[in-house]
Amino acid sequence: MSKLSLTHGSCADQTADAVVNAANSGLWEGGGICGVIFSKCGPKELAQECSKYQTPIKDGNAVITSACKMKNAKFIIHAVGPDFRITPTAFLELFNAYYNSLVLLKDNNLHSISFPLISSGVFAGKLPNPAGESAKQCGRAYKKFVQDYPDYEVDVMLCAFYQKEFQDAQSALSSL
Repeated sequence: MSKLSLTHGSCADQTADAVVNAANSGLWEGGGICGVIFSKCGPKELAQECSKYQTPIKDGNAVITSACKMKNAKFIIHAVGPDFRITPTAFLELFNAYYNSLVLLKDNNLHSISFPLISSGVFAGKLPNPAGESAKQCGRAYKKFVQDYPDYEVDVMLCAFYQKEFQDAQSALSSL
């Protein structure tokens, strides 16, 4: 049976078939969770994997690479969330970053995934509740995915690193 759970911690520390990188459109090493994932995978190795894709990747799209040296996952799904500083109403793109990651998981016959709160850090712009908005879009994407693919089981872990993010995400998910 499919499930969505909220975890207080880093997505990069969870054991899953795929860990999601909140990627930039160029798939280069960035800060925040992106930097953590590159570090755990091996920066040179993951950069080489990412170089196989033609960039820029559009907001809301996702691509998959091996997890290189990361021990707790087999693959990295690089989901490009919107930059709300540039496009303050890009909620569909945020939803799509989650949904397209789930479809990519299924297309690769994988069943467990660990997400960060995409576009809730530096890319959050002036969103009043970035963690809550990101969690809401993750929850919506999960619901649509299980409706679209009722026979495909997924274990989705949404991870909130900070306590405030966890509380905001918990509140948003409980209201869905």
